[in-house]
Amino acid sequence: MKSKITLFAAVLFLALSCAAQNIKPLYEKPIHVLVFSKTVGWHHESISSGMKMLFDESKKQNWIVTATYDSKLFNDPFLSTIDVVVFLNPTGDAVNKQEQIAFEKFMKSGKGFVGIHAAADCEYDWEYYDQLNGAHFKTHPASQEATVIFENFDHPAMIPFKGMKSYTTFDEWYTFKENPRSKVHVLASLDESSIKKFENDNFRMGDHPIIWWNDEDGVRSFYTGFGHTHEAFQDKYIIEHIRNAINWAGHRID
Repeated sequence: MKSKITLFAAVLFLALSCAAQNIKPLYEKPIHVLVFSKTVGWHHESISSGMKMLFDESKKQNWIVTATYDSKLFNDPFLSTIDVVVFLNPTGDAVNKQEQIAFEKFMKSGKGFVGIHAAADCEYDWEYYDQLNGAHFKTHPASQEATVIFENFDHPAMIPFKGMKSYTTFDEWYTFKENPRSKVHVLASLDESSIKKFENDNFRMGDHPIIWWNDEDGVRSFYTGFGHTHEAFQDKYIIEHIRNAINWAGHRID
């Protein structure tokens, strides 16, 4: 495992140009996407599947993707070339103070952010990030099949779930230190009664948001609790869910 992490520790400048592909992109103007997955804490094996899914989608979506475990890319010159930053399962204290300042400046210029799953298990002491992502991880029961109840479809990321009242799938279901509902727009919540495997009731929030968004002063942020497993990034509904979230964060769709 250590050798694999070391192998990927260098920046993966895998920028894909749709002009070089046989697939005609849906959008003429590209979006530059930085996918950040540095893990100081738990390392999710599904990061590789998430990266593959994003690169596969990039051909049709006209995304130019840079995937990295290296927080040194959080600097003014590089971030000035980026439209959306995706936190794909990073963990722990992954971004130093200087890098945080550059990232905040980038976001406040009207850019986009998408947090996937363990984005909530990252940077607990960074106040701006807590506000941006919406909440921080507290605990979770064992990974298992559970049900997500949809509350609102008035967001492009919810298009794949339209017509459904809920969606049942296997994942790792996060509980958060604080309920984010008062400061974000909640799209879906976890049905806690569908959790059958647990050692105690610490995972219970009562009201348990799991997907949400925010848009303040042109800064668009989105969080989804999906993404612990490899299979999550092979699920057609979740793929479209994340795809639309990125295009929305990039001010491409509303």
